[in-house]
Amino acid sequence: MQNLLATKEDHGFEWIDITDPTTEEFTELANQYKLHPALVNDCMQPDHLPKYERMEKYSFIIFRIHNENGTVEADTVQELTHKIAIFYSENFILTIHRRPHTMLFDSVIQLLRSHRCNSSADLLNGLVSACLNTYEDPLNSLAKSVDYYEEVVFLRPKKIPLLKGLYYLKRKIDLLKRMLILSYDIIDAVDSEEGNVNTRDTRDQYVKFQNMFDSLSENIHQLLSIYFSASSQKTNEIMRILTIFSVFFMPLTFIVGVYGMNFDFMPELHWKFGYPSVMASMVVVIIVIYTWFKKNRWL
Repeated sequence: MQNLLATKEDHGFEWIDITDPTTEEFTELANQYKLHPALVNDCMQPDHLPKYERMEKYSFIIFRIHNENGTVEADTVQELTHKIAIFYSENFILTIHRRPHTMLFDSVIQLLRSHRCNSSADLLNGLVSACLNTYEDPLNSLAKSVDYYEEVVFLRPKKIPLLKGLYYLKRKIDLLKRMLILSYDIIDAVDSEEGNVNTRDTRDQYVKFQNMFDSLSENIHQLLSIYFSASSQKTNEIMRILTIFSVFFMPLTFIVGVYGMNFDFMPELHWKFGYPSVMASMVVVIIVIYTWFKKNRWL
């Protein structure tokens, strides 16, 4: 479905928004604006990563915006982001996407209506800024999740599937961070003119999000390291306790094993005080071992 949002008569350039185009529609559009077949092919691939490509008469941009699908275990490019392809020149802008993004374009349309877009470059900057804004809410949400898991790792008993939650949180942060890194060429191309305050704001916004994702990524990796260290320490503590128990019971097991051999000519077998003597010797052994452990501060 095609939607003409700006005309040359009113704004000096055309802006056509295309939602879920058919092959025939796209072929007609490619012929009309003389779009390169390789770029058209990239545009049709739903899992294509962000890119910027400069042609002779226009530029081609693929930007991936964040998609909140509500699935905790979403960790792939298509589950967490949607692709928007943009063909841009001084005379036209084509935005192509498979799903409608009404809320995304509302702010850009407001710029058009308020006559704050004097050129297609201004509109492109507004589009890129709106796409970047889709990362703000997930960034805040991921920051809260990192804080929650940090509290769980340090303060709470481990009664939740902590490692699984940390894994999916790490996947989301790393994937969204990678989308921003791959979008650097787009931001650099948009903010190529010195002294343009609007495009500089877009770059500053990009840098802020990138730094925040870097911080979240570093925090989640540290949390994972702390989690594994704490788990290893807990395992070592359990092994220490089990070792202490085994040290206490090894000599007792030896004594019991000796008197359980059932030889006919063992002198203590028919002794009247044999049983209490063996029990007393076991108690003495336990006391000696306990005293030795306390002296060496192992208990």
